[in-house]
Amino acid sequence: MKTDRVEAGPDPTRVLDLARSAEEDGCDGFWVAETSRDPFVALGRVAGEVELELGTAVAVAFARNPMTTAMAANDLQLLSCGRFHLGLGTQVEAHVTNRFGMPWSRPAARMREFVFALRAIWHSWATREQLRFCGEFYTHTLMTPVFDPGPNPFGNPSVWLAGVGELMTEVAGEVADGFLCHSFTTERYLREVTLPALARGRARAGGLRPLEIQGPSLIAYDDRSVVKIRRLIAFYGATPAYRKVLDLHGWGDLHEELHQLSLDGRWNEMTGLVPDEVLHAFAVVGTPAEVRAEYARRYGGLVTRSATPTPTVVRTG
Repeated sequence: MKTDRVEAGPDPTRVLDLARSAEEDGCDGFWVAETSRDPFVALGRVAGEVELELGTAVAVAFARNPMTTAMAANDLQLLSCGRFHLGLGTQVEAHVTNRFGMPWSRPAARMREFVFALRAIWHSWATREQLRFCGEFYTHTLMTPVFDPGPNPFGNPSVWLAGVGELMTEVAGEVADGFLCHSFTTERYLREVTLPALARGRARAGGLRPLEIQGPSLIAYDDRSVVKIRRLIAFYGATPAYRKVLDLHGWGDLHEELHQLSLDGRWNEMTGLVPDEVLHAFAVVGTPAEVRAEYARRYGGLVTRSATPTPTVVRTG
């Protein structure tokens, strides 16, 4: 199992130090989540300075369009000499429409087409063939020489998708090279919901393409981390799109309580509703040695990569 360091919205003036620290710690990859800052900018800062694999975990696809995303990913693939992984996620409707001002509809179908459009654009650049992608959500039919960067000597980046619901997870199994487990994932949910959905997607694609999986990233090494993770679990638990994870465990009532508090703006009261049973289902808690052992027990054989934050830093993407 490879080990990835995942950072949420790192300060671009400090991100190189974080990446070098991950490299010194023996990590295989350095991934950046899009929260308060652009992950492509952060990875551009470190691409030529470390030898790690690099990835977005995740960049918000629907805040962009396939062309702008294809350009950023293509440049990072070049800067990193072929070590870049493009990890994409949808975010939720309220953020896409109200924060980014972008359209939202049928997210699984839209993401599927987004990936096909990306690959059509990269194919046009690699072959100089006319760009002609006409889908339900995206249309790309113009590529003149001045806007064509030409073939990338390192090929295309791998495309990873994040998901929680079964439809999006099936899309990942069908069209992606890798799957990013959401932070709000338990071992049981991974075994009983995520992996079967990925298998159904792979079957639609012929079942021959290998699929990498990056495991969940909620890890706490100390009391400060535990407090942050409880807060994060409360935030995700209040989101209707993620209720299905709680329902699997019989914790649907917790969602109702958290959701109502979020509607009332009583965010500070939400953390105290997360009991230890829920905390330990989502998070691996302990010393670094204990965390490594427990992570391997839960996810060994299920995922190909682990996702670990810098100690006391919690991933929120």
